[in-house]
Amino acid sequence: MRKMIDLHSHTLFSDGVLIPAEHVRRAIVSGYGAIAITDHADFTNYKFILKNVNKVKTIEKDWDIKILVGIEITHVPPSRINELAKSAKKHGADIVVVHGETTVEPVAEGTNHASVISDYVDILAHPGFLTLEDAKLAKENDVHIEITARNGHNRTNGHVARIATDAGAKIVCNTDAHNPSNFITLSTAMNILKGSGLSEKQAQEAFKNSEELVKKCLEDND
Repeated sequence: MRKMIDLHSHTLFSDGVLIPAEHVRRAIVSGYGAIAITDHADFTNYKFILKNVNKVKTIEKDWDIKILVGIEITHVPPSRINELAKSAKKHGADIVVVHGETTVEPVAEGTNHASVISDYVDILAHPGFLTLEDAKLAKENDVHIEITARNGHNRTNGHVARIATDAGAKIVCNTDAHNPSNFITLSTAMNILKGSGLSEKQAQEAFKNSEELVKKCLEDND
């Protein structure tokens, strides 16, 4: 039976509200099969996040859930995104997300482009007015494009879904959860994907993309 997979979430190691153990527990109760903890990071704190959040992975022995530890590269100059993503993977990140050019924050222009040409970025989160050129590069470099459940960031979900689909880029659905009320069920994720303009088949494909990305990220970090 398919379970919810959420590859973008935050704990109190950035601007979330829960310690990692409770964060994971809340995800389990919400019916999750896998969750990525991807706290906001730049060059000042990424090693601290990875070192400390990694300790929560021991919970997998007790509870039926896969835990991916990573970062969300946030408001970093585009010219340094690849450098930071590479170093994060070197220091144990299972997954690297980049805070895309959402319309509700002053993210530097060029962030989306720098992310989709990186060999170390896994997900471009809430990329705002994603261009077709960058979506094609995302496909070429196997960078997944996020459809988000988060209010504000989700204003451009319809545009993102259309452009990513036109380019053939892989789509995933994440919550960008910062507190317990942000966790969603699988059926809610399906509604978000279909609400962005995807068909039932395309929405199911997005769930499959998340499942395959979990497997790939964990295998790469073995």
